[in-house]
Amino acid sequence: MSTERPHSVSVAGVVVDGQGRALLIQRRDNGHWEPPGGILEREETIPEALQREVLEETGIKIALPATLTGVYKNMKGLIVSLVFRCEAADGTPTTGDETRALRWVTREEVAELADEAYAIRVLDALDAASPPAVRAHDGVKLV
Repeated sequence: MSTERPHSVSVAGVVVDGQGRALLIQRRDNGHWEPPGGILEREETIPEALQREVLEETGIKIALPATLTGVYKNMKGLIVSLVFRCEAADGTPTTGDETRALRWVTREEVAELADEAYAIRVLDALDAASPPAVRAHDGVKLV
């Protein structure tokens, strides 16, 4: 039996508005700009986790189904992230317990605000990557 730590699975939702901008959050814990998301809970389906995380971190309820635009592995953190392009169904962007700030950003602004490993997720979602992108990173940079 392996004593290695298992991977965890997370979801992130890139909410895109009618002007083609993506909603980014600034996390309270580390100040980083990222799309909203987090780790799946044991009894949750992937769409349930996606809807819960986006709602918790932005106040927005997303429409389902959402489009899978990428699968990303953090090689250091052992996290596999499923990233979806989403549309808002209801709600107004608002900060919360996990979110210090929110911003609708253009493609150019994504690269200025977010680390490469997170910016590429947003860009892949804005491009509606099909087939979905499959990438690896070290938590900051693509590898």
